[in-house]
Amino acid sequence: MLSPKRTRFRKQHRGRMKGVSWRGNTICFGRYALQALEPAWITARQIEAGRRAITRSARRGGKIWVRIFPDKPVTVRPTETRMGSGKGSPEYWVSVVKPGRILYEMSGVSKNVAKAAMQIAACKMPIRTHFYFRTGKMEK
Repeated sequence: MLSPKRTRFRKQHRGRMKGVSWRGNTICFGRYALQALEPAWITARQIEAGRRAITRSARRGGKIWVRIFPDKPVTVRPTETRMGSGKGSPEYWVSVVKPGRILYEMSGVSKNVAKAAMQIAACKMPIRTHFYFRTGKMEK
């Protein structure tokens, strides 16, 4: 599962997800991409499930790029604890995704195979997504 090797601080504020993504919103590496249409926290488990779905659906053909990384710790308080007594311990990691962010990229397969693979990966995501492909002549 994805998680940072080390972080400067163990716990983070929750923050707000407003606006659209102004980084990571263009296809850079592959020819086909899955783009987020809604803001969300996507967990490391969901990212890994989507990656596995794409790999299996493409039958290990082509190349896949995962464009998001879970670097935000989410803390959970123990059950049945009273108010106060500080913040809970980090339980899992999430990636903050805003609308327009590219989640996965893919190349080396046909458009039909890529679309089917991305559709299966989209079912693993907690948000609405859109399948994009780059048109024009591709460099080698």
